[in-house]
Amino acid sequence: MKIYSRAQIYEADKITAEKESLPSINLMERAGGYLYEWVHERLQGGKVPIKVFCGIGNNGGDGMVLARYLVENNYNVTTYVVNYNTKRVPDFLEAYDRLKSVTKNWPIVLTEESVLPEISPQDIVIDAIFGIGLNRAPQDWVKKLFSAINASNAYVLSVDIPSGMYMDRSPEEGDVIVLPRFTLSFQAPKLPFFLPATAPFMQAWDILDIGLDPEYLAKTPTDVELIGKQEVIQMYKSRHQFAHKGMFGHSLLIGGSYGKMGAIVLASKAAMRAGSGMVTAYVPQIGVQILQTALPEVMAETDNFNGKVLEEIDFQTEANAIGIGPGMGTDPKTVKAVEGFLKAQKNPMVIDADAINIIAAHPALLEHVPNLSIFTPHLGELERLIGTWKDDFDRLEKTSKFAKTHDIIIVIKGAHTITTHDMKLYINDSGNPGLATAGSGDVLTGVITGLLAQGYHPMEAALMGVYFHGRAADIAINQYGIEGLMAGDVIEFLGRAYMDLFAKPEEPKAP
Repeated sequence: MKIYSRAQIYEADKITAEKESLPSINLMERAGGYLYEWVHERLQGGKVPIKVFCGIGNNGGDGMVLARYLVENNYNVTTYVVNYNTKRVPDFLEAYDRLKSVTKNWPIVLTEESVLPEISPQDIVIDAIFGIGLNRAPQDWVKKLFSAINASNAYVLSVDIPSGMYMDRSPEEGDVIVLPRFTLSFQAPKLPFFLPATAPFMQAWDILDIGLDPEYLAKTPTDVELIGKQEVIQMYKSRHQFAHKGMFGHSLLIGGSYGKMGAIVLASKAAMRAGSGMVTAYVPQIGVQILQTALPEVMAETDNFNGKVLEEIDFQTEANAIGIGPGMGTDPKTVKAVEGFLKAQKNPMVIDADAINIIAAHPALLEHVPNLSIFTPHLGELERLIGTWKDDFDRLEKTSKFAKTHDIIIVIKGAHTITTHDMKLYINDSGNPGLATAGSGDVLTGVITGLLAQGYHPMEAALMGVYFHGRAADIAINQYGIEGLMAGDVIEFLGRAYMDLFAKPEEPKAP
């Protein structure tokens, strides 16, 4: 699913009006009408008090149309105009006049001098004050209104985006954002819905298709996409009846050290579960017994030293894909081994954990990293690699530029894992807080390596790997719960995640 910028949404509005030979007020009528249908389907004429707060731009105009439909259908509605400046857009004024024409209870205009209205927990509040165009902090009195809405315990529905939230920067000290129970986002979700500093302001959201021109939406490239089941299905390669293990690649996982062999065990097992035909783990000699006891399906190679860390990386395996880093440590001997290893590599690989830390500490090694290699850092590792950032948006910009400069793929692990390459962002829609557990990153490394070994393009391997990793966790918490989920459980449910890709939705049960 494409995630459009503010400019692209405005352009879609313009093109839709031109193609359909409609005045722009008709698009506002359409959006407000769809809002009404959504609300009416849930309230079914109930007399609960509804307070509609409208700004004086297009978002406020949408709220005015909604309020008029509610009035015309005998709902208990009070409408407010949040008059934060004197520049009212023409379509808002038209929607305002149309509302006044159907009721004697004209909208109440709120200004800086007004006493804020009382809002009770029994009310439904429609937040149509600011939309995606907000580019400066609201006035203090408007912030006080936001705070009153938030303190009321009323059910709050935000139109398109919660008022006070910006499209292109994180909240700063002193900012106040309306906290809705639900947000109805027009046509597509917005980037702030997925970022750590802004996503927590929304309990839930959904998309409301308001009929913007489908040709424009389909043909317009975006800098951000949401990756879910439908996108992954298009990448998936099915297997035929006479397939054999040699057709699905040989994965090589490099890592492990004394006390940290579990990381490479998890990564190796995940590569197998992801469908790699064969898997070899390259580990210090001290880890061979652990590895082969834990994973009889996985082959092992070792360095020629009897130490607790990897002192050289010199393997015989003819691997189709390599993942390096889990549990490896950053011993000086290991650093030297990684340096020699990278200088000999030509094909994209998966680079995780201590391999990232070693490269971050020795930036000159970046010139030896093969193009389209996949880095999978958590936020601490990412900061070591690219430096500090001001906010979520700055982090994404710096990460994207770093990835483009070095022609690599970076998977930024988090609640909504974001993958970037060539200045484009791909947001994953699977996963849950149960993945915040030791070893889950090692599992992800194994999954992506296993997919890369099967011949998937590095971008496909990264996006599919992140999705399957998260989807397996989503299925697993039905058995283990969020708190009880362990990294090994995610591996056990990878097969179910593959099966779920083609599962038919359950039919509703007869009453």
